[in-house]
Amino acid sequence: MSNNEAAASNFIRQIIDEDLKSGRNAGRVATRFPPEPNGYLHLGHAKSICLNFGIAQDYGGTCNLRFDDTNPEKENVEYIEAIKEDVRWLGYRWTELFFASDYFEPLYGFAEDLIRAGKAYVCDLGAEQMRDYRGTLTEAGRDSPFRERSVEENLDLFRRMRAGEFEDGARVLRAKIDMASPNINLRDPTLYRIRRGAVHHQTGEAWPIYPMYDYTHTLSDALEGITHSLCTLEFEDHRPLYNWFLENLDVPAQPRQYEFGRLNLEYTVLSKRKLTELVAEGHVQGWDDPRMPTIAAIRRRGYPPEAVQDFCDRIGVTKSDGMVEMALLENSVREALDATAPRAMAVLNPLKVVIENYPEGQVEEAVAANHPKDEAMGSRLIPFTREVYIDRNDFMEVAPNNKYKRLALGGEVRLRNAYVIRCDRAIKNEAGDVVELRCSYDPATLGANPEGRKVKGVIHWVSASHGVPAEVRLYDRLFTVPNPGAVRDHDWRDDLNPESLIILQAVVEPMLSGASAGASFQFEREGYFCVDSRDSAPERLVFNRTITLRDTWAKLSARS
Repeated sequence: MSNNEAAASNFIRQIIDEDLKSGRNAGRVATRFPPEPNGYLHLGHAKSICLNFGIAQDYGGTCNLRFDDTNPEKENVEYIEAIKEDVRWLGYRWTELFFASDYFEPLYGFAEDLIRAGKAYVCDLGAEQMRDYRGTLTEAGRDSPFRERSVEENLDLFRRMRAGEFEDGARVLRAKIDMASPNINLRDPTLYRIRRGAVHHQTGEAWPIYPMYDYTHTLSDALEGITHSLCTLEFEDHRPLYNWFLENLDVPAQPRQYEFGRLNLEYTVLSKRKLTELVAEGHVQGWDDPRMPTIAAIRRRGYPPEAVQDFCDRIGVTKSDGMVEMALLENSVREALDATAPRAMAVLNPLKVVIENYPEGQVEEAVAANHPKDEAMGSRLIPFTREVYIDRNDFMEVAPNNKYKRLALGGEVRLRNAYVIRCDRAIKNEAGDVVELRCSYDPATLGANPEGRKVKGVIHWVSASHGVPAEVRLYDRLFTVPNPGAVRDHDWRDDLNPESLIILQAVVEPMLSGASAGASFQFEREGYFCVDSRDSAPERLVFNRTITLRDTWAKLSARS
């Protein structure tokens, strides 16, 4: 998709264009990405990162990274550092780094301003009582019995809340708006709650009270001079409250909130709760398990950051939620890796081949291009010897039909970048399984076609004496259905793919022994793989399959 096509599908850019044309914000564009550091970011967050940072980049504006750290019991420094790494990996740099906790003092001051204006009060209702008083979507709420406390009493109680006098849950500070509003978010929402025992990762034990998200988010935007506050669609009903804070407080800027559809992706889940359960219940091996949709996981799996950016451009930014095909993401990954990944040969299911008429002890070096479309990547030498491994799937005792292009008894095939061989015998074990092939080669076929006969197939191989053992992890989609758990009375976990990870003991060509962590390659005829950044070591290579060469799921879908 071109930049123009991507821009056309992004209504936010159209709004910004109009704002710049009208002179709003004096021509400034300032965005922010405000994650809560209570977990690892996933592909839905990647969409928001690309949107916020991409807009700032394209319009010559600014984009802050701000941690919404108002819930100390669930937040920690590990998540903060992971989020920073995710943003950097996607190719972006923040203008300023902020924490919502940086604003705790001015936020407290604004709360006192609301109390003095008669627009906030301290409420002693418990959580269940407050829910009862709030009403329902069809029934108006009721005023709290503490709603008409005097300004003096509210200031006194609020200051004592800050001083740590009261137990958790004893009191909250609420905005005084409209308990009969059809928008429940405006029915005297909570602004502050007491958390005396919490130790905050930035402020320690300095604050026994913490501001709520809606209040903090709005005023942080205003204090930072944000012009376009971009949120996912679930915050649309919160926008009137966002605007209420701006209208009722003397803030230095007047940002505007805009909502866009969140990402829903086939064959996975993007719910933080469900992702947490996958980790906690042992269905995956941590937050960076390459089957997970977290940014840490796809990075470890070998997804290039430019592929994620391209995917976000392709899906655009819309005003409604929708399900995006996994194939769209995978196509972006394939296109990026096809252009950049060097080629290599790896035999995932080794079957030994002994070329009986090849001289024992002789080693030749086959020349192979590192990339068929990019001469600048150069070439490499691959040792060729009397004994090689081919993939077990490339042999059948009897060819099933005339279209078969692999090796069969009495048949010929070319070893890629090397010779044509003919299979003469198959050695079997006591169980009748083929364990070794005895073949012969045609010395005249190195870089040339054999005279008088046509060889249909080309297969990959690795020298048995020079090949390097490696563990290969074949990762696949985490779920077997596009929308896990969509069937009524059906647990979403029942849709987990039992073959989402298959581990093989493979043999790879020797040049891969020096590959660095995270390096990507196309294993010819197999797919794209990368060196695992956590488990791989020079003495124990581990490769993760990033993606297959083509969409195998499309065939499965067509059959079902």
